[in-house]
Amino acid sequence: MPKFRLTPEQLHFMDIFGYLHLPGFLNDSIDQIIEAFEQVWVDLNIHHPETQRTFLVPFLGQSEYLSSLLDDDRIDGIFASLLGEDYTYLGSDGNFYSGDTGWHSDGGWPRPIRFYKMALYLDPLTADTGAVRFIPGSHRYGEIYAETIQQHISSLQETYALDGPSVPAVALESQPGDLVVFNQGLKHSSWGGGTQRRMFTINCGYRYKADEIDFLRKELDLVSRFGEGKVYGDKMVATAGPRRMVHLEQALALAPNGVWPAGA
Repeated sequence: MPKFRLTPEQLHFMDIFGYLHLPGFLNDSIDQIIEAFEQVWVDLNIHHPETQRTFLVPFLGQSEYLSSLLDDDRIDGIFASLLGEDYTYLGSDGNFYSGDTGWHSDGGWPRPIRFYKMALYLDPLTADTGAVRFIPGSHRYGEIYAETIQQHISSLQETYALDGPSVPAVALESQPGDLVVFNQGLKHSSWGGGTQRRMFTINCGYRYKADEIDFLRKELDLVSRFGEGKVYGDKMVATAGPRRMVHLEQALALAPNGVWPAGA
């Protein structure tokens, strides 16, 4: 059976608009995914107070099953289609969201390396109950449209008399089992959601070239600050076979066993 790959049309859509929505993509696995998600918080005795976002970094590596998602032919195939067969896995965060999330890109603007975020939303979400919203095309660094949005996104009320949910955008209503993938430069937000929205991410970039390793160091340093010194969870590394290790090896060369050296 041929490996899973995104179609040329899907790749073109991602390039132009910055996101993909794959309804029902993981329906066959979603019950086990949700069970494993919930078990991580129980195992670590982390309570979500509902008054603000609760997050955990690294996340996938807290669970042997969730770590194995990186080996899933469909998930691997999406990242390989976007970034090449030897892409680099750059971590995961698990979340209970509470309330609104304002408009933003991930990781600064512009970013020297192209990153994609795969988001799994574990509750039914509509435009009025916290579904992720995207401004299509707003990820295209250097283009007038994207740069104008970047310039004014933090002053919408003053510049356009708009509140956050009134910005022209696509609200991706979703069900558990759907998969959402987007360029981390894409402007995104969430509005009207409740206090218990469950979601986790898988973040990947292409393999760093020799003269780009300093960018990788900065990325690992940032991730480790959220992860109290860890880049990858223990189970992500301990259960990695040769196929998964291809996507971990660049980070592990700088962060042995997934731990960022103090003062690196």
